[in-house]
Order: sequence, then C-alpha cells, then structure tokens
Amino acid sequence: MSLPVVLEPGSSWGTRFTTYRRALAAAQKPGAGVPAYMRWVNRGAARVVAAACAAFGWTPNFVSFISVCFSTLGLIVLLALEPVWWTGLIVGSALAVGFMFDSADGQVSRVTGASSKTGEWVDHVADAFRSPAIHFCTAVAVMVYRPESWWLAVVALVYGWVTSGQFMSQILAEQFVRAAGRKQTRGGNLRSFVLLPTDPGVLCWSFVLWGLGAPFMVFYTFLAAVAVAHSSMSLRRRYRDLRALDAAAEQGESRA
Repeated sequence: MSLPVVLEPGSSWGTRFTTYRRALAAAQKPGAGVPAYMRWVNRGAARVVAAACAAFGWTPNFVSFISVCFSTLGLIVLLALEPVWWTGLIVGSALAVGFMFDSADGQVSRVTGASSKTGEWVDHVADAFRSPAIHFCTAVAVMVYRPESWWLAVVALVYGWVTSGQFMSQILAEQFVRAAGRKQTRGGNLRSFVLLPTDPGVLCWSFVLWGLGAPFMVFYTFLAAVAVAHSSMSLRRRYRDLRALDAAAEQGESRA
C-alpha cells in the first residue's frame, strides 16, 4: 500500500484507522542502527497513534502540539511537586507519551500526504526547545528539592548543553549528506542495543525513578556520561564525513 493513502469518501473511522495503520506498517523507515527503544517500542506505538490521529482528521501540526503539551505537563509536575514515587511516575509517563506523539506527527504527514516544510520546521523547533528543557528543568528541580545534591544540577546543565549541540550536529549533517546524494550507514541490531542509553525514550522513562533519590541520580548521571562520550565520537565522525564531502566536491570542481 503506497503513501499517501487515498480513502473512499464516507468511510468509517474504523476503516480509516485500519487502512492508515496497515499503510504505515508497510512503509516504515529503515530501523537499522536506530536506538532500540525508539526502533522497536516507540515507532510501533507511534504508528498506532498516528493512524488514530489521521483517522480523526488531525493535522501533523496539531499532533506536534499534543506532543508539546504532554512534555510540558511532565516538566510542570517535575518543578511543582515534591519528588515522591507517584510524581516520578507522572513525569516519566508524560515525557514518554510526548515522545511518542513526537514520532507520530511525521507519520501522520506521510500517510495523509500533508508533508510540508512548515511541518518539518515545527517538528524540529519543538524538539530543539524540548530536549534541553528537560535537563534545565531537572537542574532547577534538583536545586529546589535536593539542594544537597547540587552536583546533579551541574550534570543536568552539561547534559542539556551536550544534547542541544548534538541535536544541531545531527540535523545539519544529515541534511548535507542527503543533499550530496550519499546514503547514511547506521549499523545493525547490535548498534541499536549499544545506543540504547542515548535513546530519548530511555531518558523519559528514567524519571520514573525521580522520587526514589539515589537510583535516579545514579542512572541519570550514567545517561549523561554516555551522552558526552557518544557526542564526542559522533561529532568527530560527522566532521570527517563532511570533510570527505568537501574534498569530493573540490575534486569534482577541479576536474570540471
């Protein structure tokens, strides 16, 4: 079944949902090398959500708005309520649902033929604000509720800084490589599991531990350390890839 999907006029919601879900399942992006949670959990859940949203007639931008609302709810709870087990559960769940809807908006645009530069811009801008906001809000919450663990606020600030830079690096490098007509190599299943600590979904669910104190601190610090290490390796690789593209372009110009 090709995308976008053309439906019969007057079809029921159930028919629209089933048709959209099948079309999305048959046209999923390659998953090789994508972090495991995003690849095997979030994309599948987002596919169902996207089919339901498309069946309701919701636009991709509206789905992006819902994603931002859930993420914002999680951060408000993180900042406004004492860190106990149930607040952590709310924060983690809200952030994870926001991440799921963030994956669904692009699928809605593909299955309905509503892809646009504006929608892509909205999606990337929302991610650019949301990713560091999670860590900056964590830093504030630590200083408000656990000031004796001030070092964790520093970890969160570094984590947010690295996340922001890595996001920009990834977006720009992917655009340059794609414009050059080069295929991106992402690795296989092993890489998906190796990259699991860098998965945004794992970060979201880590906040389930927020109310438990030490377990959250240890796990969050581990994720931050992995993010720093992964970013340093990724930046070096991206730089080499782009230098190779520049060299190939210069060589092509000299031959011309």
